[in-house]
Amino acid sequence: MFRNVDAFKEAYLERLVNMHGKGVEETTPSDQYATLGAMVREYVSRNWITTNDQYRDKGEKQVYYLSMEFLLGKLLKSNLMNLGIRELCEQGLDELGIDLDRIEEQEPDAGLGNGGLGRLAADFLDSMASLRLPGHGCGIRYKYGLFEQKIIDGYQVEIPDYWLREGNVWELRKSDKAVEVRFGGRITSHEKNDQLTFVHEDYEPVLAVPYDMPIVGYRNQTVNSLRLWSAESAIKDFDFNQMNDHNYHRLIEYKKATEAISEFLYPDDSTEEGKRLRLKQQYFLVSANLQSILCRFKRMNNDLSELPNKVAIHTNDTHPVLAIPELMRLLMDQEGLGWDEAWSITKKTISYTNHTLMAEALERWSVDLMQALLPRIYMIIDEINERFCKTLWETYPGQWEKIHHMAIIADGYVNMANLAVVGSYSVNGVSKLHSNILKKELMKPFYEWEPHKFNNKTNGITHRRWLMYANPDLTSVITEAIGSTWLKNPSDLMNLQPLTNDPSLQQATAYVKRHNKERLSNHIADQYGISVDPDSIFDVQIKRMHAYKRQLLNVFHIMDLYRRIKENPKSRITPRTFIFGGKAAPSYHLAKSVVKLIHTIADVINNDQSINDQIKVVFIRNYGVSDSERIIPASDISEQISTASKEASGTGNMKFMMNGAVTIGTHDGANIEMAEAVGEDNIFLFGLKPNEVLSYYENGGYHAREMYNQDPRLKQILDQLMNGTFVKEDVDFKSIYYSLIDHDEFFVLKDFSAYIDTQQRIAKAYGDQKEWRRMSLHNIAHSGKFSSDRTIHEYASGIWQLEPVFI
Repeated sequence: MFRNVDAFKEAYLERLVNMHGKGVEETTPSDQYATLGAMVREYVSRNWITTNDQYRDKGEKQVYYLSMEFLLGKLLKSNLMNLGIRELCEQGLDELGIDLDRIEEQEPDAGLGNGGLGRLAADFLDSMASLRLPGHGCGIRYKYGLFEQKIIDGYQVEIPDYWLREGNVWELRKSDKAVEVRFGGRITSHEKNDQLTFVHEDYEPVLAVPYDMPIVGYRNQTVNSLRLWSAESAIKDFDFNQMNDHNYHRLIEYKKATEAISEFLYPDDSTEEGKRLRLKQQYFLVSANLQSILCRFKRMNNDLSELPNKVAIHTNDTHPVLAIPELMRLLMDQEGLGWDEAWSITKKTISYTNHTLMAEALERWSVDLMQALLPRIYMIIDEINERFCKTLWETYPGQWEKIHHMAIIADGYVNMANLAVVGSYSVNGVSKLHSNILKKELMKPFYEWEPHKFNNKTNGITHRRWLMYANPDLTSVITEAIGSTWLKNPSDLMNLQPLTNDPSLQQATAYVKRHNKERLSNHIADQYGISVDPDSIFDVQIKRMHAYKRQLLNVFHIMDLYRRIKENPKSRITPRTFIFGGKAAPSYHLAKSVVKLIHTIADVINNDQSINDQIKVVFIRNYGVSDSERIIPASDISEQISTASKEASGTGNMKFMMNGAVTIGTHDGANIEMAEAVGEDNIFLFGLKPNEVLSYYENGGYHAREMYNQDPRLKQILDQLMNGTFVKEDVDFKSIYYSLIDHDEFFVLKDFSAYIDTQQRIAKAYGDQKEWRRMSLHNIAHSGKFSSDRTIHEYASGIWQLEPVFI
């Protein structure tokens, strides 16, 4: 059907009529999208089947990447691009009077993730398939995404994000592969053939039904899988005639509770019921996947000791770490292995990536909750803990505090990060700084205990999505300058380095940037009614709303810049457009106050005619992957200003870099490695160093109120949060004020002066356009180092021991 334009047109028209019962002139863009999507999925099916058959028949080792999030974005355009048929489809559709760009816009962003963790997982799947590596994603098929962010009077309001309203053209339901997941109940033990066996009774069954999506490699025949599980009622047949009111209501409650497991991404865990649902989700994810993985392995191999040689199970952060006791359960209770053999296999099969240095993100579950909800799993974790602590007692006699710190169960809680380290064969951080902090601070006793487990794998992004897909004009300019080898080998972007001073190349990239800024300006005008100048500096911070990411530092710069203009009306600055985007967790009141503050400031500044449009402030509501693909290619300045030592890596910084934005950033995460790559003359670093931040946390010595009293700029800004320019009768920013004055946990006030000075350096640098364009090209040239292809190659060779398979 994709042999040539005529064959495609004929097949498309036939499919359109068969699917929708309409002539082409009567179909909607949504009909047209569904038709093309179905054709593409059918087109990849043969290679999808062949890929899985070859992995099975050749006994290839495969990796299963377990993650609570896969933030895929739109797939139609990327699949057409990876298959090499987009131009053919575009021409054929154009001849039929159909706009391919408009069709692609019909696809909803899949509501399967929230931020960097989910986008990283999606990029990793892309790289695995494009590098011909046998690797699959394993997640949950959420009916609703995190939430759809509405802004009403400047306040964030959350409504359900029903991304599956029109179905998902890419998925295939596999009812025959469904498995049962069990919650609650009680465990009884029996002796059988001189071996203790455990039986789970009176449990609540949940049916896990898989939906598979193809992951298409770039210009090869590899099609890997993303398997997503839906929670459904395990009770299929019942007699209404025998059902009384009590039974009926119990059935309805059971059905609601079951479907809730795969209903929302990250349910609010501020309540006990929310915590229970989150823990249910995590066990549902690992139990369904591990049952499926073990079943697939056993079809080809009866020797369970071979499992680590044929299967790698990777846990993306602590959410899927219940995979460790679940694999033990399956090996012992279902396969009849003894503890020692099961433990040896488990530890050789499971690896773990830590993604955070934030204490609240290192999950802990109460013993009471886990015992009640997952009784057999808790028994296994308790046994793992007992055996581990016994070994620690023998190694560190009398060092009770150290043993307490390393224990998996302590103070009435199960420490999931400790379980992850003890039960896996590899523990990696996601930037050099992050991995060093893990070894020297956060997980120091574990590193001293088993140093061979710890390693670093600096994050990366797929250049196919974030340059070729998101910025096709820049892609063409680069290819014309250095050839096309970089399309498959992003490290070849370094061939741009000798050309960074070339006037014609500078002019070409500047033209592309201006065009992208015009496109974004038009979008902002259409969607928000705000007129922004495409010749202004586009200064962008798009990421999850969180105190450590310090959107407040950015906001305070805007307030200070506005004050300076108002105090000196005759002064002129290079106009700036400040662009924000990001969601605050529904129960995170401080972050939601910052969202309101940004909108309040925008309302004042954008409507102040006396400043002659020198500043504009825009907040992109319901920010997601498609927004970032529009914003990043248009950006001049990339704001990466998290508190040093708090951002494990960051990947947004790499996306901006790859599209020629210049970074203003702290000495944090992958910013440091980016600075090493480009040189500190081509990036704007500022603020506290990680060791200084850690020293303040450990030893004290920082007093936020002193910063307030010493710096009149800060005093005026903070006072304005309580009264003055930006406070109305019904608006209250006291929570922000007191969070800074009383504590300032993330050193916003401490880094303020250095940040303002660095922003002034940026303004001066931007005035020399020739030098700015050179810096932009220099960043692009060095961005290939931060490709997820490089990252995944390191995972494959250094952790999973995977080899490419040529389909």
